[in-house]
Order: sequence, then C-alpha cells, then structure tokens
Amino acid sequence: MKPICRTLLICLLPISALVAQEPAAPATAPAEKQLSYQIEFSNLPEEKRKEYAVKLAEGQRLYTEQRIFESLEKAGEAKAIFENDPQLLTLIGACQVEFRNFDKAMENFKKADELAPGMSAVLFNIAELNFVTKDWKQAEINLQKVSDLTAASTDRGDIQLSRLVEFKLLLTKLKLGKKEEALKLAAKYDFLDDSPFPYYAQAAISFSEGRDLDAEASIARAARIFQKPLVVAPWQDTMVEFGYIKGFFGGDQAEAK
Repeated sequence: MKPICRTLLICLLPISALVAQEPAAPATAPAEKQLSYQIEFSNLPEEKRKEYAVKLAEGQRLYTEQRIFESLEKAGEAKAIFENDPQLLTLIGACQVEFRNFDKAMENFKKADELAPGMSAVLFNIAELNFVTKDWKQAEINLQKVSDLTAASTDRGDIQLSRLVEFKLLLTKLKLGKKEEALKLAAKYDFLDDSPFPYYAQAAISFSEGRDLDAEASIARAARIFQKPLVVAPWQDTMVEFGYIKGFFGGDQAEAK
C-alpha cells in the first residue's frame, strides 16, 4: 500500500502504564489528577488491561510495517475491550488516513483530543491531517497551537517535534502568501541547530523563489550532516507532502508552486 502520510504520531503517552495498577479507589487527597479515560481503564480487570495493551501494541507494530488492514483489525479487537483511549483512536485515525478516509480520521483524532486535551502529539496529528488535505488556514492555526505547547520543553523529542512543526508552519505560510512571516521563521535557527530545520527551511524558500538547484543543494547538505535516514525522513516526507519534491511513488512538484 502506498503510504499517504508517514509523519503522523501513533505512539502517545502509553496507557500501558496503567496496566498493572489496581482498580482505582476513591482518593482522599489525590496527588496527581487522572483523566477520566485513565480512571475508566484502571477500573478494568487486570487481565483485560493486559490483553488490551498487547492488542494495541500489536496494532501499532503492524501499522509501522505498513500492514494497515491487519493493524486496523487488531485495533478493532482492542476497541472491543476499551474504546476510549486516545492512543487507540490515534492508531485508528492513522489507518483511516492511509485509506484516504480523511473525515473518519479527523473524527478519531478530535475524539482523542477531547479525551486528552492539550496533548501536543494529538494536536500534531490534527494539524498534520489539515496539512495533508491542504486545509492551509486550519493547518496554520493548529500548527501554531502545537508550536506553543512544545516551545518551552527541554525534552529532546519535543524539541525535534517543535522544529518539524515550525517547518510545516513555514510551508503553510508560504502557501497562504505570508512570505515575510515565512522568511522570519526560516531565519529563526542557524546551522548550529541540532535539527535539519535550517537546511530544509532554506530549501523551501529557494523552491518558492524558483531556485530549485539551490534548494536541492540545501537538502543534500542536510543529508550529509544528518546521516541517519530516520532523522531526515520526516523532513523529506513533508517536502513530498507539500509538493516541492517527488517521493518514491512520484508526485507533481508544480502543485506547490
């Protein structure tokens, strides 16, 4: 199956952390408030929680292997045990994206956001779907929300996600004709930054100005510096989604112009 979007985040804060817990009892002075879905899950029998965690993990593994039909089937088995998990809804939504059922995907992503409001990974998937479906105005709004949520984090994963979000935001601003804002964002980080952002930002600006050779040179420099394919893959995929470069399955570069 041709992958539609490979930058969706399917692994959120794992509900499996609650698998071994005893059913929740009324607390006299709760130290850390649990969300309603977490309480609901912790009240399941331990055997059911373990069974659910196994099925969810298997569904995620199948998704990463692009075995989408099998992943969705396994997600259905997990849903029969417990349906109100943002992580499960995210997995189902990601599968629906691969089937181009974008409305169903968004429905699942939004329900995940309702269950775990303000979770950056969930909001990222909503913004990413806006980006993939070329809903540029809504993409700009939601990408900015994710950027605001992750901006102050010192977690390395959040920092890398934040840079990728800002790159997608830059591309969105180019599409919306906000060239000055895009240029300002492109200059935010220098080449000492520990992410491919400066190189891909430079490439995006070059592509937008018709300087394709300069853009390709910037991408090549990023590949030389960040030699692990997994590091540059989300950035490359984003350029493919936007239409600036062709992916393995081809694509129309002119669409992004």
